Amino acid sequence: MSKCTDEEDPTTRKPEYDRLSKLKAFDETRAGVKGLVDSGIKHVPRMFHHQFENNPVSCGIQVSIPIIDLEKVKQNRTTREEIVGKVRNASKTWGFFQVLNHGIPMNVMEEMKDGARRFFEQDVESKSRFFSRDFTKRVVYNSNFDLYSAPAAKWRDTVVCSMAPDPPKPEELPAVFSDIMLEYSKQVMNLGYLLFELLSEALGLNPDYLKDIDCAKGLVMLSHYYPICPQPELTLGSSKHADNGFLTILLQDNVGGLQVLHQNQWINVPPTPGALVINIGDLLQLISNDRFTSVDHRVVTNSVSPRVSVASFFTTALVPDTRLYGPIKELLSQNNPRKYKETTVKDFITYFNSKGLSGTSPLPHFKLSKPSHGDK
Repeated sequence: MSKCTDEEDPTTRKPEYDRLSKLKAFDETRAGVKGLVDSGIKHVPRMFHHQFENNPVSCGIQVSIPIIDLEKVKQNRTTREEIVGKVRNASKTWGFFQVLNHGIPMNVMEEMKDGARRFFEQDVESKSRFFSRDFTKRVVYNSNFDLYSAPAAKWRDTVVCSMAPDPPKPEELPAVFSDIMLEYSKQVMNLGYLLFELLSEALGLNPDYLKDIDCAKGLVMLSHYYPICPQPELTLGSSKHADNGFLTILLQDNVGGLQVLHQNQWINVPPTPGALVINIGDLLQLISNDRFTSVDHRVVTNSVSPRVSVASFFTTALVPDTRLYGPIKELLSQNNPRKYKETTVKDFITYFNSKGLSGTSPLPHFKLSKPSHGDK
């Protein structure tokens, strides 16, 4: 009888890592990443381990995304034209900018962050009433929308609420922050209308153009909670990705962690008191025919303090809408031919979600193989 090696002996073989069962077990707790931290874990579970890209984090000379002051944007034509120029440049070269004097009161922003924190720091039973993976529901709480499709899980929990075009009733929302969600979302819609006016003008279109084609019709609000992480070098709060909607307005607390990929370097976006972070989404890049840029970004974790952010996405992803979106005809010319085929928002988002936050842009999938007059 031949002698068995260790590799052949099933009693000494290490069991294979069953990732799916680990994901299911985590999901079934309904406690999210915060539940793991509250349980006292000292090591980040393997399902959260990320392969980090080689792009360096910018150090030394401080490079920062543009900050645009919106004061007097409606009072002074010269000032407005200057602001439009800054929005155009930031949307083209960075895909990101911060805005000050945007009209949303500081106390409203602070209460929105506090409300989000209250939700996530409730007991599991209170949160789990909203737990679901059915994103057609008005309110959905879970950890990682792409838990089963992404290469690695992210170190964050999220509550998703559809706030427009059909605002929810207060009783449909989590009681711990229902009032402030409704107030903050109204304020964000007003700011969104202004930003879409400025973006329309930056494209050389009439101010209402983007609003008239329903870019500001839908609003989905994602409140994120990034718990303290025992091993920040192993995982990410949000992996490298670009947003899939038209425009995002981000409210972040004073913890920091957001990084934008600019010229192959990760640039930190430190919180600026009173400012909101604005970024161009994939669909706005598509309809602007690459005039504006949707840029990759991520959130790093830390071992000191939990982070709260509220991302408001202008998208009709949760609205039944058959409108086709393609490059805006008024922007096309012999020198700037159409680069993308038309798509519905639903089809675009379905393709995006099938890949999860994998760091791979969905835009190439919708590019025409040959622009009508040659490539740019």
